[in-house]
Amino acid sequence: MMIKICGVRMREHVQTAVDAGADMLGLVFAPSRRQITVENAASIANAARVAAIARGRAIALIGVFVNETVGRIREIAQLCDLDGVQLSGDEPVTYADALESLLVIKAVRFDNPAQERAWLTHDRSHVRLLVDAHVPGSYGGAGVVADWDRAAELARQHPVLLAGGLTPENVADAVARVRPWGVDVSSGVESNGVKDHAKIRAFIAAARAAAH
Repeated sequence: MMIKICGVRMREHVQTAVDAGADMLGLVFAPSRRQITVENAASIANAARVAAIARGRAIALIGVFVNETVGRIREIAQLCDLDGVQLSGDEPVTYADALESLLVIKAVRFDNPAQERAWLTHDRSHVRLLVDAHVPGSYGGAGVVADWDRAAELARQHPVLLAGGLTPENVADAVARVRPWGVDVSSGVESNGVKDHAKIRAFIAAARAAAH
């Protein structure tokens, strides 16, 4: 099972996540309190790869975007050497084909049937669906628990990355109930809006244990 720590902005948190066994790191380029500049993201991406190599393992770097143009996404992906992109806005399914050289993670919140139906029926090997909570006015990172029952149903049909309100305390239950391809956490490993080293380690340990 894949474990993604999202919204990392500091090298020390990247180091902790890699050391603890994270598989993916999310770099937020969309407007957010976790937003990072392209320059800083490139620096952090390099630090993540160095840390992973030292551990004899790989780390996937995922850029998080909201309603950005395909051209700009491609540009940032190249500048920061991203492995994949997370589309957390209202992006049409045509983005999947336009970004086929990357892993594409599309957020679904069970709140836009017409658009989501297109993504749900677009079966491509490089696309994963991220189930997040529906929070009006928010494109993620709100700390609200997603609909695990619907996520579990979807996970039986598609590789699903479960997000939304996950914490070190509830991730084991979430994994047991949903059986996702992966889990994604941001606010659940923060204290006072800042990534917390102990919570990062605890989350990864709990998720990893639950997956076995």
